[in-house]
Parts: sequence; structure tokens; C-alpha cells
Amino acid sequence: MSRVPPAEWAPHKAVWIGFPSHPELWADDLEPAREEVTAFARTVHADGRGEQVLLVCADDEAASAARAVAPFAHVVIEAFGDIWLRDTGPIVLGDGSACVFDFNGWGGKYDLPGDDTIGERLAAGRGTHVTRSRWVLEGGAIDGDGTGIVVTTQQCLLNANRNPDLRRADIEERLHTDLGFTQVVWLGDGLANDHTDGHVDNLARFVAPGRVAVPAGADDDPNSRVYQEAAACLRAAGLDVVPVPSPGRVVRDGDVVPASYMNFYIGNAAVVVPIYGAADDAAAVSAFQGIFPDREVVGLRADHILTGGGSFHCISQQIPAIA
Repeated sequence: MSRVPPAEWAPHKAVWIGFPSHPELWADDLEPAREEVTAFARTVHADGRGEQVLLVCADDEAASAARAVAPFAHVVIEAFGDIWLRDTGPIVLGDGSACVFDFNGWGGKYDLPGDDTIGERLAAGRGTHVTRSRWVLEGGAIDGDGTGIVVTTQQCLLNANRNPDLRRADIEERLHTDLGFTQVVWLGDGLANDHTDGHVDNLARFVAPGRVAVPAGADDDPNSRVYQEAAACLRAAGLDVVPVPSPGRVVRDGDVVPASYMNFYIGNAAVVVPIYGAADDAAAVSAFQGIFPDREVVGLRADHILTGGGSFHCISQQIPAIA
């Protein structure tokens, strides 16, 4: 049986979703962010037609709040630093086991208690065999199509703040050994002002085997060049590129933020696309509906989750049905 992680569109048994739990981190955005997370979880659950939702809460207070607003979900209490389970949670492989990696707070930016062990604890809580690989890798830094192809960015995986002693060839070997990937497609930079140092799940995502969605930005889009270069790299690797809209320049409190429609989540019943009140929100949802005709595509506001640095894909980690 292949160790390669199943593609996100493969059937899920459940999904872990991080529930905002720390008032000191979220401040005035805590309750609005909880509302956005709950709307996301409800859409993924789809009245039982989707997948089981496991809302991960850091403490009893958050768990009580989650049970009150999301009675459809199963609440898991495990201490964590913040909700970005795509990066800190376990990656479930095609053989049903899980792999976790060292985590250093996105290159030392945010060192929060519990984030370095939450992956092992979540896997153990489901009785899943888990292996720790001793190098730094966040789940949002890679995206695979289930066939062995994985796409990533040089800005993140070759960044000296992650694994300074590993060369490109070393990282490719570890992606093969630990996760079974047989072809690594390297893109350049990620989005502007992305504190993850260019996670690919904000830039380019597989939507079918060998087929990658990439935004097409207008001239005033701060990431227009990055999108064009990513598309060129993907085509050079022999992959099919599907252009989708970009939210363009999204400004919060005077700063350009890394808002992206690419941080969507592919669930059993629904594809959830983050929207921001941008002019192309509706066009983006329509584009993804064309890409995923067998699923309902739903656009949900993610403004308050974005204040923490990410969106729906960042706060979730699926559990493939094989597991």
C-alpha cells in the first residue's frame, strides 16, 4: 500500500478543525473568529452528509463554547498554541499511519506551548500509529495530488530558518522517505506579507491529478508576479494549470494581507472557499464550482480568521477514510 498521503478530494473519515481558544491571542477577533470557524465546520459537516467534524479546543472554556455553537461536532480537548492544525497536526498517509514533523513556530516567529506536540497527541487520541520525522515541515508548505507529485515553494522549504543544514536534494529525499512523494515541483516565492514564508496552500493547489489551480492577478495585485512565475514553473513541470480569480489587494489596518482564495478546503460534500468582501468573491466561487462539479462550493467570510494569519485550509487537517 502506498504511503503517499491521499489527495484532499479523496474520501474523508473526519477532519480536525482548530477552534479559537486563547483570548490573549485573538482579542476582539475571538468571538467573530469562532463564528467563522463554526460556519466552516457546519458546512463541512453538511448535516451528516459530509464528514465527522472534530473541533479541537485548547481548554475547557473553549470546549464549552464549541459545544454550545456546534452541537453537530465532536469536541476534542488538547492543549495547543493556536489553531493552525494544517501545520501542526499529523499528516495521515495512504497506509493509515501518520507522520508528524518538528515544528519551530514558522521559523521562530511564534513559539507557543503545545504546538510542537499537538500532532502526536491528536494521532494518539485516535489510536493511529504515528512516526516523528526530525526535521521542520509544516503541512501548509506542501500540496500533493495523491499520485506522488507534490508542489512546494523554495521560499519556505529552503529557508534557513527551517532546516539550515538541509540542501534541496536532502529535502527531496526526506519528502520521498517520510511521505512517499516521487516528484517535487519547486515554485519560487509565496504571497506578500505571508508570515509562513510562502506556504504553497495560499498560492497553488492541486484540484485533480496533475492539475493545479493558480490565481491570475490584475496589474495592481501585490502577488501578480508571483502567480505568473508559479504558473510557469508548473507548466514547465508538465502540469495542467487552471487559472482562477484572485482577491487582489486586500488591506486591513493599512497593511496588505495575504488573503487568498487558494486556502480552500475540499470536503466530502462541500468545497469551502474563503472570501473577503473583494470584487471577485463571487467569480472565485463560480470558478471553483466549475472545477468541482460533484461538490457544492460555498464561499464563507474569513476576515477574522485571517487576522491570525490564515484561513480555512490552515485550520483544518483531514483524516482520509482509509485510516
